[in-house]
Amino acid sequence: MKDLTVGNEAKLIFNFALPMVLGNLFQQLYSVVDRIIVGRFISDQALAAIGASFPIFYMLISFVIGIGSGATIVISQYFGARENEKVKRAITTIYIFLFFASLVIMLMGIYFSREIFELLNVGEDVLPHSVAYFRVYMVGMIAFFGFNGTSSILRGLGDSKTPLRFLMFATALNIVLDILFVVVLNWGIEGAAWATVIAQFSAFGGAIWYIERKQHIISFKLKQWVFDWQLFKQSLRIGLPTGFQQTFVALGMMALIRIVNNFDSSVLAAYTAAGQIDSLAALPALNLASALSAFVGQNLGANKIERIRKGLWATLYMSWSISFVVMLAAYFFSGHLMALFSESKDVIHHGSNYLIIVSSFYLVFSTMFVLHGVLRGAGATLIPMFITLLSLWIIRIPLAVFFSEHFGVNGIWWAIPAGWATGMIGSLIYYLSGKWKGKGVIKQQFVV
Repeated sequence: MKDLTVGNEAKLIFNFALPMVLGNLFQQLYSVVDRIIVGRFISDQALAAIGASFPIFYMLISFVIGIGSGATIVISQYFGARENEKVKRAITTIYIFLFFASLVIMLMGIYFSREIFELLNVGEDVLPHSVAYFRVYMVGMIAFFGFNGTSSILRGLGDSKTPLRFLMFATALNIVLDILFVVVLNWGIEGAAWATVIAQFSAFGGAIWYIERKQHIISFKLKQWVFDWQLFKQSLRIGLPTGFQQTFVALGMMALIRIVNNFDSSVLAAYTAAGQIDSLAALPALNLASALSAFVGQNLGANKIERIRKGLWATLYMSWSISFVVMLAAYFFSGHLMALFSESKDVIHHGSNYLIIVSSFYLVFSTMFVLHGVLRGAGATLIPMFITLLSLWIIRIPLAVFFSEHFGVNGIWWAIPAGWATGMIGSLIYYLSGKWKGKGVIKQQFVV
């Protein structure tokens, strides 16, 4: 457990974020390996199927993940205030919630998968692959929620290194199983899904073992667990806006997939591969923002507002520097990166255009997410929810429809940074207002 209320702000945030970046990099490799092997050894249609599956998966988990993020903020603020008993009760509460939520989502995903893909207008050549992959992937929901919940709890307590160790092992296992199931045993797209599910369960099992044997903040003896409704209500107050926000983001992703599906399957395959590269490029900014959230949560709980301001600027400088380098790499090597996933000239062409257009705005994206990190850490999640709705549903989706009709595929790609710019401006205005300072679970007097 790491105390983030004392010490150099930049050093603390960087050291805290680095294991998270590496951990999420390994976690992203799950998807990268799936996409490369599926695209190379099965077909572009199978690659497109994975791309169609992700927004549905994200829609099903986003609301629960939002509530879980609220619990993480509650944990970090009580930890910063040294109220350890409430920390323990908040942890067991969120575990109980995540377990039952994962069961419901798993059953819904398996049962309604075909209907959802048909709603997205997925082509007949892609639909069977999508349903087969998604139904297997849903089997891993308990492990997915369990491991990500454990990782979030440990980060709220200042420990971002432990999840990395288990992710490294799980990623290596996923790569080996991908090759075995798809290339050697020829299990098709279901083999790629089973490889990921088995890897997720291995990471969750390792995390449970670590907490049970090495940590004393919580025991997995169920008779000691409690569901604290008061702490859960606090988590809901903070997490519900984030949950709604992420749900609308997921619905926006599904809407974008439907727009992409107005073109042939090569565009969806390109969007799948380029989006995966885009996700990797965004990792530093996302994880620096997550580290800043934990930093803000603890320092707000300890009533150290000046440290929050310094932490914000330190995080912005780091994020801008990394984003600039990543932007240059994505811009100049877009064709080579796309060639990793497919040999199709159409897929490489559309994907390269995506990377060139979108990567030009990584500085805007990183600024938006760092500002979100401050607001989430403070528990001020309602206004960011409305900002996200504005940038996504008033700007990005309508522009994607309009631009695609008038400028073709590239018009969809231009709508993405337009949404980022709107979100950045709205978040900056709310941050400068200072009203986020009084949104924590521990009420203190601040000068707004």
